[in-house]
Amino acid sequence: MQSQDADQPSAPPFPAGPAVDVEQAEAALVEHYPRLVRLAYLVLPSGTGRGRRVLTAHSLVQRALPRGRTPAPAIPAQPAGRDGDRGYALVRQEVVRTALRAGRPPRRRAHLPPLLPQVWGLRLFPRPGGADGLALDQRLSTLSGPARAAHALRGLERLPDGEVRAVLTAAGVTDVDGALDEADAVPDAYRLLDSPEFDPCSLQARPTDLLRRRRRLRAALVAGAALAVCGTLLGLPGDGWGGDGPAAPPYARTPSARAALDPGKLTRVSPTAWKTSARTDFSVWPARGALTGDRHLLRRALAVWARPGRSVQVSATPGTPAGGPPGPPQLLYAGTVDTARVVILYDGLRIARYAEPQDGTRGAALDFARVDGAGRAGAGAVVLSRTDGNVRFLTAPWVRAAGERDLRAPGSGTRDLTLTGGVTPLLASPALKPEPCASWNVLRLTDGTGTRLVTDLGELVPALLTAGPPEVPRPAWGARELRTWAPFACSLSAMRSAGVRSVNAWAFAEQPLPGASRDGAGPAAWVCTRADTWRGGGSRVLAQFHTPGGRFGAVAAKAQNVPACGRRDPRVLAGVLWRSASGSWYLLAAGSEGTASVRATGGVEGSARGRLLTVRAEKGARAYLEGTLDNGEAITGLR
Repeated sequence: MQSQDADQPSAPPFPAGPAVDVEQAEAALVEHYPRLVRLAYLVLPSGTGRGRRVLTAHSLVQRALPRGRTPAPAIPAQPAGRDGDRGYALVRQEVVRTALRAGRPPRRRAHLPPLLPQVWGLRLFPRPGGADGLALDQRLSTLSGPARAAHALRGLERLPDGEVRAVLTAAGVTDVDGALDEADAVPDAYRLLDSPEFDPCSLQARPTDLLRRRRRLRAALVAGAALAVCGTLLGLPGDGWGGDGPAAPPYARTPSARAALDPGKLTRVSPTAWKTSARTDFSVWPARGALTGDRHLLRRALAVWARPGRSVQVSATPGTPAGGPPGPPQLLYAGTVDTARVVILYDGLRIARYAEPQDGTRGAALDFARVDGAGRAGAGAVVLSRTDGNVRFLTAPWVRAAGERDLRAPGSGTRDLTLTGGVTPLLASPALKPEPCASWNVLRLTDGTGTRLVTDLGELVPALLTAGPPEVPRPAWGARELRTWAPFACSLSAMRSAGVRSVNAWAFAEQPLPGASRDGAGPAAWVCTRADTWRGGGSRVLAQFHTPGGRFGAVAAKAQNVPACGRRDPRVLAGVLWRSASGSWYLLAAGSEGTASVRATGGVEGSARGRLLTVRAEKGARAYLEGTLDNGEAITGLR
């Protein structure tokens, strides 16, 4: 049970923090590249040799850019410049984290070592310093990685201990106090950290062992010839790794495994099959896109699904198995979308989306979403691509028209969208907005049976929005349903990345506010939003309270994995502490229809017949709610 102040404007229940664009981080990295490389060089251990340490430091800094908009580390009020640059702070944090990880012993690493810049025929190392610099390097080599990082952040970055703690904690250091204590044992030699001996950007070059290099060249030529012969044999049709792209090596050669990798055995449905089929779901989607005949692309997509390699980014909604298909799947789409080649497949249980850059296969991604039991409403669209906070959908073949509207503004119109081969234009995704919630864009889909709204929650399949009693929810399209959803649209951010299938908003009660008759205000609304998942478990329930004129609803109670507000248990009881305009505090509680009485115990005592309870309370009081239904059964407050 939470408090709401009538005198204070409500804020969105789930605000987001500031984020850093890739361009901002890149500008900071380029501008401060020498300092970042020096920082990485100081944190890395010296046991690998100065030459390899130099290359590793450069590699870590060059790989420190984020992949997209990323929350920046908190920066206190400081002067402008490098110390106040959030992009620099983000890149510095990533450099420290990866340098600490690269310095762990190999037996403890759960990751691949970083790819190093290649320098052929030369050995590179920093210029030699004086005796003091050598002594400091030897002293730092005896410290742990976190202690070296603490020393470098103090001396090179001039950070106070409070900010050093924050950087080390964000880098995954568990014993920050121990690292700072260990760094205290180093004599105050911060001035030496700027010396040439610790500058990996000012280097000396020497040749490698020339005789050994000649012998290695001869051996490499022989091995290359043998590899070319083997590669030709392995690349023959029906076997080997020939067209599998970023997939891992094959580990099964059974007939069923080979059939699942054969693009010629993919299931392809007629474009008109959905018109006569007894089922209306993903199984009757035709194959669309300009690359449905690209056997090499389809082969790579199937191979990566069966055995994704280390370079493939794999994601799956909760409860979705990520293994290979049991047999040849159904092809739904293959084409070029924005800057990637995309393939969408369906195996009866899951949607799989394979995407690779247009200029190669490095950076390929594989996404899974569970869609078993999807009917006409649940199979209305899938996500084709995401670009810079925008999303593009592929709609079902039965969708006649599509549009976009703001769920926060029920009186606003709908912007019609042009569908090109079932593909929508890019739309702003509400699930990816970093700023506080001011709007919530949803997709309108219209077919021969009616109009529905779906929303992107950061997953492969958008969630269906409904409104009304749990036994008979209605599509959230009519004026009444849109007004119900408007104050609570931003609460959908709590449902992100949870494998959500549908979200229903149920206005289960209205409650007069104390003093409302004098102020001329109407009753407050109680709404229960329930998100059901494709896997069945993990449902999320929010009981929300909205006062007249407020922009947002307040979350009064929430629960997970409970049947409340659903088809199995269409009832709910919730309460909230509310302050009137005169400054008095009240406990307001409401139950769904069929609640005969409500009682509060604990920090607030009171009871009432019917399903509404209003009791004077103290600020911060906590109460336990219970009620009795018309049939005599007991009900407790949502929690």
